[in-house]
Amino acid sequence: MPGIGSFYFAPTRARIAGHRIRVLDVVVFSEHQGMTPDEIVSHFPSITLGDVHAALSYYFDHMDEIREEMRVENAFAEQMREKHPSLIEAKLRLRALEEAS
Repeated sequence: MPGIGSFYFAPTRARIAGHRIRVLDVVVFSEHQGMTPDEIVSHFPSITLGDVHAALSYYFDHMDEIREEMRVENAFAEQMREKHPSLIEAKLRLRALEEAS
């Protein structure tokens, strides 16, 4: 894979070099779940604090690309949910209906 510094690039996804952890994963934990860089390192002990800061720096330099990746991923997940409904959710709905009767 071609790489630049701490990252290598899958066809469209920037990842931390030597790891399967994507920049997008770090962004989600930081921006959407409110985790600190130290908490992210605790969650992914194979990466360093420098890796987390580098991933966030990459994100801020490539926001449009990372946000598009997130949008595409969310659209795919929604498509899969529509095509393959959760059996657990169906069982919970059925249980709630039975309890309400």
